[in-house]
Amino acid sequence: MHSSPHSLTLAQSVRFSIQDNTLSIVDDRPSRRKTQRSCCGLLSGSDFAPHYAIPSYNLLNAYVAPGGLTIAFVESTDDDATVNALQYPLAEKEKETAAPWAEQVLDWAYGRARRHKRLKVIINSFCDNAYHRYKTQADPIFAAAQCQVDIQKTEHRGHATDICEALDIHAYDAIICCSGDGLPHEAFNGLAKRPDAQDALANIAVAMIPCGSGNAMSWNLFNTGSVSLAALGIVKGLETPMDLLSITQGDTHTVSFLSQCLGVLADCDLKTEHLRWMGDHRFFYGVFATLAQRSAYPCDLAINVVLDDNAQIQNHYANKKNQPFTPPPASNPPSPTGLPLKFGTVQDPLPPTWEIIPADTLASFYASNMAVVSRDTNFFPASLASDGLMDIMTIDASVGWIKALEAIIKLPQAKCFRLPHVQMRKAAAYRLTPRDGDGCLSVDGERYPFEAFQVEVHQGLARVLSKSGVSYEAPGPA
Repeated sequence: MHSSPHSLTLAQSVRFSIQDNTLSIVDDRPSRRKTQRSCCGLLSGSDFAPHYAIPSYNLLNAYVAPGGLTIAFVESTDDDATVNALQYPLAEKEKETAAPWAEQVLDWAYGRARRHKRLKVIINSFCDNAYHRYKTQADPIFAAAQCQVDIQKTEHRGHATDICEALDIHAYDAIICCSGDGLPHEAFNGLAKRPDAQDALANIAVAMIPCGSGNAMSWNLFNTGSVSLAALGIVKGLETPMDLLSITQGDTHTVSFLSQCLGVLADCDLKTEHLRWMGDHRFFYGVFATLAQRSAYPCDLAINVVLDDNAQIQNHYANKKNQPFTPPPASNPPSPTGLPLKFGTVQDPLPPTWEIIPADTLASFYASNMAVVSRDTNFFPASLASDGLMDIMTIDASVGWIKALEAIIKLPQAKCFRLPHVQMRKAAAYRLTPRDGDGCLSVDGERYPFEAFQVEVHQGLARVLSKSGVSYEAPGPA
């Protein structure tokens, strides 16, 4: 048997080598064995192919056991991934070299990603088929990668918040939410309610198995709405710092990981929840229906603006996109408890340096911490995971409903900077006060009271799993 750091030959007929970020397997045995149902019960009974080219990202496991050398991997398409495994018998002398080779291959395949992740899986019991989809499409991938999995189903609204508030954060590497964006919202809020909130948020990642309608978290971090591909993303995911947003409203303090939306876009979403069966058509129906009834939502708006020039925002994105997170210098030592607020709450006097934005005829207000707010909806293409700034979009009703409609239709195509009637800003905080009680406020897709609220960014406070370890998967500005 011949072996080197990147190659292995068994029985002078099976050759393993690393070529162009791919594990190449060439099997020249006259009679190839059939795959065995011995690796997690996941293997087919089909004959080995003579040649396999397995991308490093798709390789889940490689190990030597009494049955021989096993290579577990996924075969993937654009919208699905299925587990396969190959098993090769070993002579006693071959085991001595095959075992360290398998370990080296796993180091190559996982890179900076943690292997055998310990996962707390929370499944939304009220999300159609979430448990079935998890068990049939995600669990086999976790099993093949030898992840440690602890599954719990939610029993009521807000249950994930309770689970995460009481969770032993040192027992797990990540919280996996099988749901839409509502369960990650609950998970982050559970961690934020803990006395050790800052430590908890910085030491356990939150990720999503997409089982809802929007699934923005999965689209931003893994560029997929597929359960199986998201599971692969979690297995290979890199721990990534991400900004988290504090929201104060009345006497409450919650956190948001995705967005806050008020006006036409919020109404067209929350007031059409009963029409989810329409799929992607629901958005456009909601826009038309809302504009036919109302186009302006008078508010008082103040923003701690950092950038408001389109060219500067796009340059900021280009310069920061691939930069890893660097914690800002702390002017004060970290608080041992809670989430301290730099700008106070919505009940405090407005900071005098904030810019007052005319909002007498505001049509839509949208602030986001992520680029994609749902599938094929890249509203905020210059959004960055941990730059300490949120992206804010405003559209004024004075442009007329035809131009407002044009903007809303083109926004999902990452064209916000090409639309003259759309104002984009990057900000560290803002306060928004509706002047009447008729409207919807959406926070991470969840309905909040339609009343004054204030938001500020905690830079790099949360942890998520992502493909890049630095930035979102969405393409930049069109």
